[in-house]
Amino acid sequence: MADVADMAAVSVDWPAAEAVRIVLRGRLVAASLPAVWEAVRQPILERKPRRVEVDASDVSYCDGAGLGLFLEMRRAAAVGGGEVRLHGLDEELARLVDASALPDPLAPQLAPPPRESLPQRTGRTVAAFFRELAMSVAFVGEMSAALASAAVRPSRIRGRDFWLTCQKVGVDALPVVCLLGGLIGLIMAFQTASATARFGAMPFIPAVVSLAIVRELGPLIVAVIVAGRSGAAFAAEIGTMKITEELDALRTLGLPPVTFLAVPRVLAAVAMVPLLTVFANVIGMAAGVIVMVRYGYSVAYYVTAVHSAIDYVDVLGGLTKTLVFGLIIGSVGCMRGLRTQTGPGAVGNSTTRAVVASIVLVVVTDMIFGVVYYALGI
Repeated sequence: MADVADMAAVSVDWPAAEAVRIVLRGRLVAASLPAVWEAVRQPILERKPRRVEVDASDVSYCDGAGLGLFLEMRRAAAVGGGEVRLHGLDEELARLVDASALPDPLAPQLAPPPRESLPQRTGRTVAAFFRELAMSVAFVGEMSAALASAAVRPSRIRGRDFWLTCQKVGVDALPVVCLLGGLIGLIMAFQTASATARFGAMPFIPAVVSLAIVRELGPLIVAVIVAGRSGAAFAAEIGTMKITEELDALRTLGLPPVTFLAVPRVLAAVAMVPLLTVFANVIGMAAGVIVMVRYGYSVAYYVTAVHSAIDYVDVLGGLTKTLVFGLIIGSVGCMRGLRTQTGPGAVGNSTTRAVVASIVLVVVTDMIFGVVYYALGI
């Protein structure tokens, strides 16, 4: 064994005639590698083994010089007609080693493999899709069981987390929801006025604005805002907890992460999205008054026209959708957080996927509700 300042160590043994086993330990950094480098390189060049087994499970740190050591072992083994098999590398270090494995002119056999063909890429994409689908189905089942358990025994829900999440999802989002709701109502009224003025149909502006906001725009705009704010926050919070191994600590304590973390967040999203939609609807319809007053109509006429245009079926139909939107946003955000991988960009990737998936699923769900409402004559 060779040891350099207690920073790096290597041991070499020969378990078989054509195999060598190399065990690396400690910190593989530039200051500790000179002696270790030769202790690893010389046996491979001299005996030319067919197989080099490298155990790196005890490597605590590796910089660019350490990556060079792995590549030198690979090159030396390839020159003698052998191959290197790495064991014990963590996922991030394994990716770095693979990414740094450039072609070597002294070992043509180390040339990168040919590019995958279209059928291979297609097959890999399809396989990844079905793996993702299977994991999503498993999460839906686990979440359904956790929600059912919480319904039977509400004491299992952490009330403090639930109310804190309600504040973040609902109260903190109220200003931006009201702002966008008002702007959407104002834009709808102006656009409708410019179109109906040519046909003398100005009195229909309140009906068009109110129906569009209550049935579609209000619920959809709120869902997009909550997905961008809270869905992303759920994924980032839980993803960070996974990277810092807090989820493993919860499992060790016998606390399932889905029940402990996901259920309060999902319930908060389901509770807050309809309430935010009510505010967005009211502010959006009220904003239309500005346009009607500008064209000489009174506030009383606008209120009466809105009251005549919409009824409780329209309001309840829009709010029913928001319950499902909240369930989708909360579940997708938590699911993406629980599936966060390792690496510096892992949390960002989970957040992006949570927002995109939530918005797509919300739009698809809204389309399904539209078809169902049309078939029911609502």
